[in-house]
Formats: sequence, structure tokens, C-alpha cells
Amino acid sequence: MTSSLTSREQGPDASGGGRLEATGVTTLPERQLAITHWLLGAAVEQDLARSQWEDQGGTALLACGGILAAVRIPAHMVWAVAKTDELEKVDAFLHQWFDGGAVFMDLHAQLYYALVPGSAAWRWNDRDFPGVECLRSDNYLGVPAIRLTKPKGRAYWCRPMDSPGDLCFVDEVEELVRHGRAARAEGGSQ
Repeated sequence: MTSSLTSREQGPDASGGGRLEATGVTTLPERQLAITHWLLGAAVEQDLARSQWEDQGGTALLACGGILAAVRIPAHMVWAVAKTDELEKVDAFLHQWFDGGAVFMDLHAQLYYALVPGSAAWRWNDRDFPGVECLRSDNYLGVPAIRLTKPKGRAYWCRPMDSPGDLCFVDEVEELVRHGRAARAEGGSQ
């Protein structure tokens, strides 16, 4: 029986040198680097942001309103919809809730930030959804380094970007907030 695999698919080259040719697979570090470069497009000073991510605790200040905006959601609203405040379970819930996109959590402030396009139309105000705000132009946001995916330190990605520009759909964020408000009302707290 002959093999239908080419030498490229088999792995090491015929000389036994162990060299693999590129097959179009992107590694996690390559993806994280591409996402980092994309996020740097929102930095006023890219070198400073890069330094903040690498050397100063892993959070960089990015400007909202250009390539991205962020919807800030109090953790209690997200937890009400997820029916738990166990962060690993909430993270799994967010992976199922959103069809792509990126969400990070500020652990100290207990706030979630769903990243949306900078041009996103957000029609709700604080009266509609207390504590929820869409951060656009004239707002800056402390964004964790893309490598921070575990709940420790100041902030972490509970739903990291899969690729550069992978942002949440505004209607999915709105639906999460609506469900959060309803769940909180049913539970007797606002």
C-alpha cells in the first residue's frame, strides 16, 4: 500500500534534517503578536503601550473611538446571566455567548469590557442600564496584554481575540446586558 502523503505532510525532509515546511498553520505566539500589533493601532504612543504590556504589569492605555470601543459592564450583571460568579465558569459562558469577539475583566473594579468596533452605535444610557457605558472617543482604556488569560493580577482576557480585529457584535453585547438587567431584577437587586 502506498502512502498518499507528500514529504511536506510527512514532516522531516528526505535528508533526515527534521526541517518542516510551512503549511499555513499559525501558532498561538504568532497570532498573539498579530493581535498585539493590531491593538497597538489604538495606542497614542505605541512604544509606551508596548513597554506597559511587557514591563509594567501587563496593562496599556489605549484610546477608544478609533479602531475599537468598549462596552463596560458591571460584573454582577454578567454573573447574573451566567448564573455563577466562578470566573472559570463565567469565562466558559462568555465563550458560548459571543460568536467571536473579545472580552476582558478588570478584577479589582469587577467590570467586564466587551470590545466592539469604534464606530459602533450604542443607543442605551445609564438610566436604561445602570453602570453600563460605551467608551468611545475621548475615553482611554487600560487593556491587558494579550498573553494574560488567567484571572490574576489586575486584568485578564476572559474571551481573548482569536485574530486581529476580532470584536464583539454590538447586538450580542446588548442582549447580554438586557438579560443581565432582567436577571438582576428577578433576583431583587439592581
